[in-house]
Amino acid sequence: MLMRFKKVAVGGTFDRLHLGHKALLDRAFELGGEVIVGVTSNAYDKNSESYSARKRNLEMYLKGKNYKIVKLKDAYGPAIADREMDAIVVSSETKPRALEINDIRQESGLELLELIVIPLIMAANGRRISSTRIRSGEINRDGRVL
Repeated sequence: MLMRFKKVAVGGTFDRLHLGHKALLDRAFELGGEVIVGVTSNAYDKNSESYSARKRNLEMYLKGKNYKIVKLKDAYGPAIADREMDAIVVSSETKPRALEINDIRQESGLELLELIVIPLIMAANGRRISSTRIRSGEINRDGRVL
């Protein structure tokens, strides 16, 4: 087991839980003893599944793992203030937000989070897997073109 951190953060909308989300989550669990999973409220994306449906899908996927799901009411969640948090796992697309989190932590006198950046997961046609593409019926959750 690669576990290097006591507590790791990961966050997102997690709409139409897909291979990209799973890669992000799996990496967080490889590295952290406890994973804080931030899930955006429906205020962020009116087109996404309900918060309760997204949370339920995550709970099914994460069954048996050491995690806590927190509802994100802003772009940062507990990552800006949790003194026990060691790292944050993000995609290359969301790395700028993690840099903002570290700026806020630094201003508050907190240790910076180690940034673990994973590449975007591509669909069979070479374009990134996204919830938007899944909702539109272009691809499925595994990245297969429909």
